[in-house]
Amino acid sequence: MLVPGLVLALAGAAAGARMGAGPAVLRVCADPNNLPFSNSREQGFENRLAALTAREMGARVVYTWWPQRRGFFRETLNAGRCDVVMGVPAGLQLLATTRPYYRSTYVFVTRRSDSLQLNSFDDPVLRRLRIGVPLAGGAEGTTPPVYALARRGLMNRVEGYSLYADYARPNPPARVLDALARGDVDVAVAWGPLAGYFARREPVRLRVVPVAPVVDVSGVPLTFAIAIGVRKGDERLRLVLDRILERRQLEIQRILDDYRVPRVATAAEERP
Repeated sequence: MLVPGLVLALAGAAAGARMGAGPAVLRVCADPNNLPFSNSREQGFENRLAALTAREMGARVVYTWWPQRRGFFRETLNAGRCDVVMGVPAGLQLLATTRPYYRSTYVFVTRRSDSLQLNSFDDPVLRRLRIGVPLAGGAEGTTPPVYALARRGLMNRVEGYSLYADYARPNPPARVLDALARGDVDVAVAWGPLAGYFARREPVRLRVVPVAPVVDVSGVPLTFAIAIGVRKGDERLRLVLDRILERRQLEIQRILDDYRVPRVATAAEERP
């Protein structure tokens, strides 16, 4: 077990622990308006993970708040405004990433009162439903569900909801679930952590079911492992974070449970 002093010695300046005149800090870049992941009131599970990580390092968290839009990593981590982003796809080429601390999937969300039993994009019932999907840009924004639906000729059933909606409102990506609760669509396809968190906050009862299989027949993955991101070359910090994630994995899983983050097994865990 690494004690905080040894962690800081291993991390050094590259770990974002700024020693010297002031206290040690862990510099984190995060979106100030993106629950369940993060917000400026530090209510998201990535905020809680940042706090846990800083405690392990004997440091305090200092945030740079930046909306997660195109260019986020260029303008934040890779511009030196911070040293860590708490939730990124494992293996993302723009960064160096730690071991994953969870793996989640896109999900179907339906109203319980409708008694739909969806779990596949191949279900023929989709051809008569209004389908709400997240869009990463304009009307043809290519999130994984859009690829899957387009391959099946279902784009005429789609209502798109931008991940970058009106930023003056709380948590813009949640609009697709608001639309489902209002009855504007019959099913929403959403990233699991978002759906798990907001499904219980809508005024109607919703059902959340993981999409199967984990990789669409078109080759587009629907399941992603999520890790902590650091700048490329920041191997000392990545090593420190890996050790913290391994040592505190039970506590991290409890945090994810608190936010109802749906998780799926890794490939290794799926083997008999």
